[in-house]
Amino acid sequence: MAGLTYTAVDSTALATTELFGKALVDAAKAHDDVVALTADLAKSTKMVEFKDAFPDRFFNVGIAEQNLFGVAAGMAKAGLTPYISSFSQFACLRAGDQLHSDICYQKANVKIIATHSGTSFGQAGSTHHAIADFAVTRGLPNLTVICPADGVETYNAVLAAYGIKGPVYIRINRGFDMVLNKTSDYGFEIGKAVTVHEGSDITVIATGSCVYQALQAAQFLDNTDGIKVRVLNMHTIKPIDREAVIKAIGDTRRIITAEDHNIIGGLGSAVADVIAENGQACAFKKLGIPDMFMAVGLHEDLMAGIGIDSNGIIAAVREVMGKDFEADENWDDEV
Repeated sequence: MAGLTYTAVDSTALATTELFGKALVDAAKAHDDVVALTADLAKSTKMVEFKDAFPDRFFNVGIAEQNLFGVAAGMAKAGLTPYISSFSQFACLRAGDQLHSDICYQKANVKIIATHSGTSFGQAGSTHHAIADFAVTRGLPNLTVICPADGVETYNAVLAAYGIKGPVYIRINRGFDMVLNKTSDYGFEIGKAVTVHEGSDITVIATGSCVYQALQAAQFLDNTDGIKVRVLNMHTIKPIDREAVIKAIGDTRRIITAEDHNIIGGLGSAVADVIAENGQACAFKKLGIPDMFMAVGLHEDLMAGIGIDSNGIIAAVREVMGKDFEADENWDDEV
């Protein structure tokens, strides 16, 4: 993954789930203790390549997500490093008790690859829209929560998760995400945001598929409005990069968050916590799913409908830029 070029014909091979599958195989090649488990979704979650390469290290527990999590916890306690995969909605809710008690409570060394996240499987309807998994996973002790922005970042996250001795939840989309990172050596580090566009007027903190949309919005606003938008790729939701958020508050005093998740309990709430605890005022707006069940539709249409595509982010930036502060720009009387 040192470099990357692609055409529309190549996009299937660059799907986020496909690169998860390749990373899983590479992790197993490097570490003999890596095993993979599925709840009869190997094809959908792209674990087939691992199954073909390491048949003795691949396990299908059937359509039983609770068993998937319980078996993985037992394997971790026996010294293995299980990578398990299921749809995000099933991973955080259907197997929620096992995630809580079997994995997080025991700090079991299980890596959870939660696919079809947010509204990326939009045409499947509300039963398959994972709109609350950040809220669930952020509240579980011992759990690291990562939401890669594209396939390349997914590859990095899957490999980096091995280095964490404890449970990790990696949230990825169903299919092809627009390519944000042309190479894999851009400085990915769990818990550290990546600045994908410099700016001094306002900061957009985005995660997952919203990062590319935020970058497109920033480039457009620079060219048309002269607004300098800093874009942070907050790929790690927990632990969040507090230093990057606090620096953005001080530098730009205007913050927008963007996520394919309910505006309650997700990235926006995590950033709001940092803002409140830091004690310095700023203009702030959360973009995401407005506390509702989403309609059935294609992912791009659903993102446009709730304003987390580039057009929605452009409109939000213009709105927040219109909010005034005291003329003296003095922090002392606002703390």
